[in-house]
Amino acid sequence: MSDARPWLKNYPGGVPANINPDQYESLLDMFEETFKKYKNLPAFTCMGKTLTFKTIDSASKNFAAYLHSRGMEPGDRIALMMPNMLQYPIALFGALRAGLIVVNTNPLYTPREMKHQFIDSGVKAIVICENFAANLEKVLPETQIKTVIVTSIGELLGGLKGWIVNFVVRYIKRMVPKFDIPNTVSVRDAISQGAKFSIKSFKSSADDTILLQYTGGTTGVAKGAMLTNRNLVANMLQIRAVMMFKLTEGKEVVLSPLPMYHIFAFTVNCLALMGIGAHTVLVTNARDLPSVLKEFKNHSISLMTGVNTLFNALMNHPKFAGSNFSTLKVTVGGGMAVQRAVAERWQKLTGCPLTEGYGMTETAPVASVNPIDGTGKLGTIGLPVPSTDMKVVDEEGREVPLGEVGELLVKGPQVMKGYYNRPDETQKAMRDGWMCTGDMAMMQADGYFTIVDRKKDMINVSGFNVYPNEIEDVIAGLAKVLEVAAIGIPDERSGEVVKVFIVKKDNSLTKEEVLAYCHENLTNYKVPKQVEFRKELPKTNVGKILRRALRDS
Repeated sequence: MSDARPWLKNYPGGVPANINPDQYESLLDMFEETFKKYKNLPAFTCMGKTLTFKTIDSASKNFAAYLHSRGMEPGDRIALMMPNMLQYPIALFGALRAGLIVVNTNPLYTPREMKHQFIDSGVKAIVICENFAANLEKVLPETQIKTVIVTSIGELLGGLKGWIVNFVVRYIKRMVPKFDIPNTVSVRDAISQGAKFSIKSFKSSADDTILLQYTGGTTGVAKGAMLTNRNLVANMLQIRAVMMFKLTEGKEVVLSPLPMYHIFAFTVNCLALMGIGAHTVLVTNARDLPSVLKEFKNHSISLMTGVNTLFNALMNHPKFAGSNFSTLKVTVGGGMAVQRAVAERWQKLTGCPLTEGYGMTETAPVASVNPIDGTGKLGTIGLPVPSTDMKVVDEEGREVPLGEVGELLVKGPQVMKGYYNRPDETQKAMRDGWMCTGDMAMMQADGYFTIVDRKKDMINVSGFNVYPNEIEDVIAGLAKVLEVAAIGIPDERSGEVVKVFIVKKDNSLTKEEVLAYCHENLTNYKVPKQVEFRKELPKTNVGKILRRALRDS
């Protein structure tokens, strides 16, 4: 086994080889400490409204008591279905304090996707933003959901501002389709009513599942990854171990444009950074770039997380270059590969390195990361975090030599318990505690890992493996290219050939220019045989380009 942990000794600030995942019995135990330590500090801000740690502590206790008063029992499942808003951390910690299992749900799901997730997980309660309640109404009779808590974007903003926001959302932008769900309650009323009740006592162990995070929806049937207290505590401690040399407890201001229902923002922003007393600034809709830019103006942002497409889009906004980056000291990219051209341009523009990390839902999610001070290796996913082993194997499961490509496997305390109610899928994904990631990677002699591509996205051209990430990374270096995606398409002669989809930054870009550039930078069998220009590329709600949608189009 290639144990990469010794390389961490050379990490800036001195990173331990291991953390103690059993330092806390539960995630809640960890946060009881957090709420006391930082009680008077700002915890979350959204649309100009700020809640302190003390406010979230108190409101979440009342929310938990309300859930128990409605008949919810420890171990029951509750869905949280909303964009970034102040209600999210209150509902999250309220659910945990009630001993419930949280089921994060993408609010942009179709009724079909909602139905699958709610039935599969056995959800009995839901907190949902009113914008998406019409879809819930369509599937509600087919689920076990008995308690429906409906909230609005402006509900916790208070006074005139909250009223104006709701009026605009409902009647000007018409973003709330009509729905009729009986016996609903608002988050504010649930908190108020909960003050009359108490939380029932229950015992929570380290191996209890507290989060069902669904994954695989873009590649097949969505499966619920069972993440335990130990998984999430471990990943919080791992993130702290590799970041704290650059951060100060109770002093950081974090910009969080990625939705907290996504595992990246959930663990890194909502848990790990909150756990060090950071002040998190929530962006409700990251695709609304002016709202992201506004927060740079309103706050002294010291840390930002995001995905490659968001960083790229921001840099191509005419007003972004005029933002204040003087306090920005850490930027972390995840969720998809960070392209070299984007990372280089980001550092040049902001003066702050764009650090790439790696993880997946099944690893809670962080498995590896480059040093956040920019001393890592651009184009790699960095070093495994403490208490984490990574290796690269061939199809028979044998470890391949350094520098050779194979499937990446991950082992550590953050690796999930398994897939909920899917022992067959769990068996396929996990071997002797190792998580089979499905990512093709290689390990360098210095312990750094490089993701070559997704196993399922690999293109086979006349027996040669072609990795879309490499093609995309090269073409992204063309100044006239805004976004690019590469896929394989059937070909009678070579089995498959490369096709690229490009969104232009400069309308003068031609197919001939693209191909000429590719011939200069790629060996012949990797050069695209087809180039298609599009106005936009299909993406997930967090901005990850959907190659499958391109293949199906």
